[in-house]
Amino acid sequence: MLPQNDGGQTLSLANLRNDVIGIDTLVPLLDGNERPYVFLDNAASTPTLKCVLRCVEEFLPWYSGVHRGTGFKSLLATKVFDRAHSVVGRFVGADLTHNTVIFTKNTTECVNKLSNRLDFNGEDVVVTTAMEHHSNDLPWRKHANVVHVGITEDGHLDLAALKRVLEQYAGRVKLVAINGASNITGICSPIADIAEWTHAAGSRIFVDAAQLAPHRPINMFENDDPRHIDFLALSAHKMYAPFGTGALIGPVDFFELGDPDTVGGGVVEVVTFDDVAWNHPPHKEEAGSPNVVGGVALAEAITVLQSVGMDEIASHEQDLLRYALTKIKALKGITLYGPTDNLTDKVGVIVFNIDGMHHALVAAILGTEGGIGVRNGCFCAHPYVKELLKVTPQEDRELIQEVLAGNKTRMPGMVRASIGCYNNESDIDALVDMLARIVHREYKGTYVQDVASGAFHAQGYDFGFKKYFPFFDSVEPAYHRNYSEAS
Repeated sequence: MLPQNDGGQTLSLANLRNDVIGIDTLVPLLDGNERPYVFLDNAASTPTLKCVLRCVEEFLPWYSGVHRGTGFKSLLATKVFDRAHSVVGRFVGADLTHNTVIFTKNTTECVNKLSNRLDFNGEDVVVTTAMEHHSNDLPWRKHANVVHVGITEDGHLDLAALKRVLEQYAGRVKLVAINGASNITGICSPIADIAEWTHAAGSRIFVDAAQLAPHRPINMFENDDPRHIDFLALSAHKMYAPFGTGALIGPVDFFELGDPDTVGGGVVEVVTFDDVAWNHPPHKEEAGSPNVVGGVALAEAITVLQSVGMDEIASHEQDLLRYALTKIKALKGITLYGPTDNLTDKVGVIVFNIDGMHHALVAAILGTEGGIGVRNGCFCAHPYVKELLKVTPQEDRELIQEVLAGNKTRMPGMVRASIGCYNNESDIDALVDMLARIVHREYKGTYVQDVASGAFHAQGYDFGFKKYFPFFDSVEPAYHRNYSEAS
């Protein structure tokens, strides 16, 4: 049965927006009014779909520990959880005869797991890029010599430089680690081509698909295809199912080898005081009680995205991105970063600055006076952002010293608005209208900057969080209290 909305209609792009939890949630503004929240921070984390929540609610009465229970609920939960793994694998085109799907907390844990499981020696090189999220950079630095391939003027990966690096370090490259789509510029590198070059160099490829999976179809290809993606990771919280699950997909025979990076219950076949025999993947890599609910939620979200159509989603987001950039370009005093004309290989991420204004101030005004959720800063990709901003080495050294001394007031960065499949032109219009007010300095508040964080807040203004979520009222469980009062 295809996923349906509350009215029993099959979900499609036309009605998907109504299935987003919180789409009509009112948030307070500086002027005392309220307005429906405009969610343009999808690259960080997406809201939940109602049908995903319904699936979780329907599953919870059947929830039980999985894989070793003999009761009906345990047997059913095991079947559902195992099927969730298969749903994820098929979503990315993995050959599940030779590959396994391992559930984790998020993409970051996936990368750390893979870095811990690769058998590095002192000469091994991991080739990554200047475009990466820190999660696809720092874990490799723990174990290997990391080589960062640079970027072109507009933020694309320098493919010629990548080929040179693969040739330069031939025989030493243990892994090429690259994102499928940048969380800064939205640029999608040609991962299938890069996989082919990587295999020709005698190495394997890992793709961080956290920013790609919600927006474009993915094909890992068969294992004997030169374009095959050896390892791939994604996160449910960027795919409308923020219930604490990520997935790492890779060869079964790889994970059969060696010890798991985390040990404990569930990862073993037999244990004695002197020895241990490990279980088979994915169980070998999912130590402890797994997040069964999170796995179910991710599988349902994937089912929704597939029923709507990944090509349809990509087309819609491209149209919306084009609409947004056309409107923003018409405003004076805004600098856009990354590609703004050829959008074919770009997901819906827009990064910009307003001339003469701190990026954190712009973001604060958008939230406080416009009810618009964006993000600002370096987005866990400091080197990439600094290159796009053309921060000189001397400026960088000075800024680092300031930050280390507890002063982030001059920390470089950008403002990021990021699009999800449910966003529409009214969301973009709200953003552009507020940007026009900010460009013309027509915002109302007086904003002060916190030295330690670099963030701005409106002087004398209290958001009044307690009014909106009773968790803040006291240490008594909020919903137990509300239930008791209601009864």
